[in-house]
Amino acid sequence: MTAYLGAIDQGTTSTRFIVFDRTGRIVALAQKEHEQIYLRPGWVEHDPDEIWRRTLEVLEEAMQQRALRPRDLAAIGITNQRETTVVWSKTTGQPVHNAIVWQDTRVSDEVAQFSKQGGQDRFRKQTGLPLATYFSGLKIRWILENIPGAREQAEAGELLFGNIDTFLLWKLTGGPSGGVHLTDVTNASRTQLMNLETLRWDREILKTFAIPEAMLPRICSSSEIYGEATAEPVKGAKIAGILGDQQAALVGQACFHPGEAKNTYGTGCFLLMNCGEQRVESQFGLLTTVAYKLGSKGAHYALEGSVAITGALVQWLRDNLGLFEKSQDIETLARSVKDNGDVYFVPAFSGLYAPHWKANARGVIAGLTRFANKGHLARAALEATAFQTREVVEAMEKDSKIKLHTLRTDGGMVKNDLLMQFQADILNIPVVRPVMQETTALGAAYAAGLAVAGREALYKSWKKAVTRSLDWVD
Repeated sequence: MTAYLGAIDQGTTSTRFIVFDRTGRIVALAQKEHEQIYLRPGWVEHDPDEIWRRTLEVLEEAMQQRALRPRDLAAIGITNQRETTVVWSKTTGQPVHNAIVWQDTRVSDEVAQFSKQGGQDRFRKQTGLPLATYFSGLKIRWILENIPGAREQAEAGELLFGNIDTFLLWKLTGGPSGGVHLTDVTNASRTQLMNLETLRWDREILKTFAIPEAMLPRICSSSEIYGEATAEPVKGAKIAGILGDQQAALVGQACFHPGEAKNTYGTGCFLLMNCGEQRVESQFGLLTTVAYKLGSKGAHYALEGSVAITGALVQWLRDNLGLFEKSQDIETLARSVKDNGDVYFVPAFSGLYAPHWKANARGVIAGLTRFANKGHLARAALEATAFQTREVVEAMEKDSKIKLHTLRTDGGMVKNDLLMQFQADILNIPVVRPVMQETTALGAAYAAGLAVAGREALYKSWKKAVTRSLDWVD
């Protein structure tokens, strides 16, 4: 088998390409940030063309680091920010509007409108999701309703929709010249347009939202050969795995058995528990979603607790308030005080997600006195992440009837020892973090590797690598 696997990790703030060897060791990595566009309060956009340029740049840079050629890659996987919505022209490849990011709240009026008949949970039985600003479906509708000519073009079959995975795959495999238009079940499950039982687009919901089915990608498994890249840095390499970023982290943490869970600390926090091949319908404000589907095997489902703002709060303190220069400096600032000084953050910048699902919530800082200083604000910001996680853990234990004995963690914020220690203290369970922190990209690479030759050998090496990657935080 060819020695290396590649993973495109397209996140909320940056795009990375990582090359792994058979043992899961990183041999090349390149990363580029892209602009966050805030045109109005509650609106968050990305430029899809910029994301595509950054993808090509990181592909080229990482391949050059080790003088790799496309034939050195057994396969490439894609993992991506979920729910972020792109609509583009089938013939030109040009987006009709900026990508509407998962954090964006512009469709709050539509959420209220569709909730009037049947309530916020009117589509939960089919999709596992409440009506919320979070998901892709109403974002598609907003573009069709608000961009001149978009609806007419979509109904004429001239426009395509995709989350970022679909957009990148289409561009990588030729774009207007034969690009492959598909998505995997994990990303499809985040649109609020896929039926969890059939794993197909739900025509009743499409009709309700007035979204033409012709613009939607074909739904596939998370691990199969989708096509070959035509983009020069990796031309000829097989694209063979797609997982939404949080599902990729679940796979990357080797949570293959029911009851195993992980929490990713990134822009937001996302706690997923593997529920096996049986769906668990949440009664406590969580989401039911697809965990993964490997080839022809049955889909595995997950319960998910999504928190919109965690790492983004650190960025806000850095960029908007100027409390420190680099995100990692928040730990030093937070350690400058012995406690939070009775200051508490509720960072509802994009409303509150699980378990509350309140689109009209907004951020507050409570408990301020003359005693409070920037150290207390920093500490309260970190503690807000841990408190929100505890809310989700409690809801997940009630839904699953499984008591978590450990919490596996990953994401950029796990480098923060103060946060991880406070998280363990507030949950009163051990928190496990990986020494090799690129579990999301590793999950995508794993899915890609399973779709090509060497499946069992790769899986054995993977299990060995995962075992060696964990350490404990008491």
